[in-house]
Amino acid sequence: MARIFAITNQKGGVGKTTTTINLAASLAATRRRILLVDLDPQGNATMGSGIDKNDCELTLYDLLTGPVSFDQVMRRSESGQYDVLPSNGDLTAAEVELLSVDDKEFVLSNLLQSVANHYDFILIDCPPSLSMLTINALAAANGVIVPIQCEYYALEGLSALMNTIARVADTINPDITIEGLLRTMYDPRNSLTNDVSDQLMQHFGERVYRTVIPRNVRLAEAPSHGEPVLAYDKQSKGAIAYLALAGELLRREDARFGDADQSDDKQAAQRAVSNESTPPQK
Repeated sequence: MARIFAITNQKGGVGKTTTTINLAASLAATRRRILLVDLDPQGNATMGSGIDKNDCELTLYDLLTGPVSFDQVMRRSESGQYDVLPSNGDLTAAEVELLSVDDKEFVLSNLLQSVANHYDFILIDCPPSLSMLTINALAAANGVIVPIQCEYYALEGLSALMNTIARVADTINPDITIEGLLRTMYDPRNSLTNDVSDQLMQHFGERVYRTVIPRNVRLAEAPSHGEPVLAYDKQSKGAIAYLALAGELLRREDARFGDADQSDDKQAAQRAVSNESTPPQK
C-alpha cells in the first residue's frame, strides 16, 4: 500500500513543484513505484515531468469529475521514470464542481485508494492556496512535506499552514502528520538563512529534514527541458541534494515500519544513476 505525501505550502515560490518532481525521480531511481499527482491548475509539475499539459485530452479534472478510468488519464514521465496524473487550467473548474458533490473532501482520497496497491509512494503537488483541492490532498495524505525558504516571512506562513493541518486532523483526517520540513533555496552564506534555519530547528527539531536543497543553476534550468534534475544533470548539487532527501525519507520510513531493505537507499539511488557519464556541474 502506497504512502501518500502532500507537498504543500500556502506561500508560493518556495520550491514546492520542484520538490515534487525531483523527489519523485529520486525515489524512482531506487526502483520504487511512484505516482505524481499534479493538483495545481498551473500544470507545472506536468510540464516539468516532460508531459505537455496542452496535449492531454484527459487530465486529473476528468478523473475527479467524470466517469473516466485511471488508465485513461495516467501518463508516464520517461525522463523521471514515474507515473503522472497530469493537470492543466481545466482543473480550476473542479473547485466549483466539487462543492456540489457528496463527501467532497474525499474525492481524491477515494481515487488514490483505488490504485494505492500499485505504488510505493504517491506525491501530491498542491496549489499554493487553501482551496478545496488542497483540502482533498490533505484528506488523502498520510503525511505532509513542507518546502520552506529560509526568509523573513517563512515562519509566519508556516504557522498558518500548521493551523490548517491541525484543523484537517481534527475534522477529516485524524491520521495526517507532518512528515518533514524541507529547507529550499538554501544559501549558508546568508545570515538570515542561518537565523531562520536555526529557528526551525529549535521549534520543530527532528521534523526538519537534515537535507537542505541549495540554490543551483542546473536545478533551475531542468524544468525548461521537461526533465527532473536527475535526468538533466545528475552530478549537479541539486540532483545530489534530492537523492539525499530521498534517502532520508526512506530511512524515516525504515524506522517507522522496520523495513531493513530501505536502510541504504541513498547509496542505491546513486548507484542506479551512475552508469552514464554527464558533464560537470555548471
